[in-house]
Amino acid sequence: MSDPKQSCKGHLNNLKTWRNHIRVRRLCRNFVLPNNKLREFMNRITSCIDEGLGKETHSKATIKCWQTYVQDMPTGNEKGQFLALDLGGSNFRVLKLDLGENQYFKMNQETYECSKELMNGSGTILFDYIANCLNKFVTKEGLKTNSQLPLGFTFSFPMSQSSIDSGKLVRWTKGFTCDGVVDQDVVQLLTKSIKNIPDLNIHICAILNDTVGTLMSCAWLNPKTRIGLIVGTGCNCCYIEKVKNIQLYSGDQTKTEMVINLEWGAYGDNSELEDFYTKYDKVIDENSENRGQQIFEKMISGMYLGELLRLVLLDMIDKELIFDGIKPSMLNTPQSLTSDVLSLIENDPPGTYVGTRKFLQKIGVANPTDGDCMNIRYATECISRRSAYLVAAGLSAILNKMNEKDVIIGVDGSVYRFHPFYHNLLMGKISELVNSGIKFGIILSEDGSGRGAAVLASAVCPDG
Repeated sequence: MSDPKQSCKGHLNNLKTWRNHIRVRRLCRNFVLPNNKLREFMNRITSCIDEGLGKETHSKATIKCWQTYVQDMPTGNEKGQFLALDLGGSNFRVLKLDLGENQYFKMNQETYECSKELMNGSGTILFDYIANCLNKFVTKEGLKTNSQLPLGFTFSFPMSQSSIDSGKLVRWTKGFTCDGVVDQDVVQLLTKSIKNIPDLNIHICAILNDTVGTLMSCAWLNPKTRIGLIVGTGCNCCYIEKVKNIQLYSGDQTKTEMVINLEWGAYGDNSELEDFYTKYDKVIDENSENRGQQIFEKMISGMYLGELLRLVLLDMIDKELIFDGIKPSMLNTPQSLTSDVLSLIENDPPGTYVGTRKFLQKIGVANPTDGDCMNIRYATECISRRSAYLVAAGLSAILNKMNEKDVIIGVDGSVYRFHPFYHNLLMGKISELVNSGIKFGIILSEDGSGRGAAVLASAVCPDG
């Protein structure tokens, strides 16, 4: 027979666990978005996209809908040898790509580190460094010849384009603050650095955003691809729009479509998302290098998901909902958690906490209770689901706007690739939000920023 005192103590412990969990659910309630709220989000983002496409409203629009001058989709028959440069974070890549018949594809690449000093120093020094890395790569690959090497440049920052081979930086994101680059044509800046190196004969024939690269790469494999999405360190989307809807368009009148780079990370910069904001989002924005900018991106992308979790955990500890109110010192350090922590925690089957305990051990929590683990898992799920559902709502708004019957969405980015449920969350929520009669699918881009740049370069420089 069991000891009644022990049974009572166990009951009280279970009651405390349950009460704490109820309080955690209340604490996380603003991350939970029902479909009526998501439809409100869709209406607002559609209006913002229309403003970005409008002639009179473009200048004040938060979603700029930049013209990319990409108007011809790949056929799958592109051929030749091309270079690609992929700059969009603390590491960048240089690639050699061979395209051949029957969608033949071969790639060699090198990754180069972009130090904090380079990211926050002089723009001239940054582009000189990139040019030197290009020189090392083509030397190693035995590509130094008298003929020009065509290069597709994936530049994953907001830019305004006036042609397919020019792009002015609108503003830095992702931790970059290099001076002398904003409002300048980055193709010209890099070309100047390339020309300073003897015998480096490279022609930048196309500049594109990584979302455009993703779209082009997937369209090369599947012509139904009409949307490109990145959910990684940052988040952005592009889609194919009819020229008649682009009021600022003044290009080739025989073309009927163009890829539009939304730069939707800036959605919310004019307070459009204030009622979707949590107090944790406000802290992240206030402590960011680009305060008041990229509001939507800060709610959904990999650069901020780990920090969101850290802030929620600190709040839970302060309210003594986990760890009996004892705070691990590591959680005092901003940016100490990365987005892969969410994937680790959610990878466990329901009711098991192997990943959660592994994470907690790493931050100095030796003996967490099952209740602690349950609450941390719940908070993590709320953060990642909000990210996926907001992205799904944005994609649903675009699908409804395009109103095409069968669309493939090409996706890349570390959050999409590595989170165990992100794909399923997107598929399920889009199915609930998209207009009836619209069929859609989502495919993973295999190296969109590399292959997509090469595919676009092949269209512009077919003799590569």
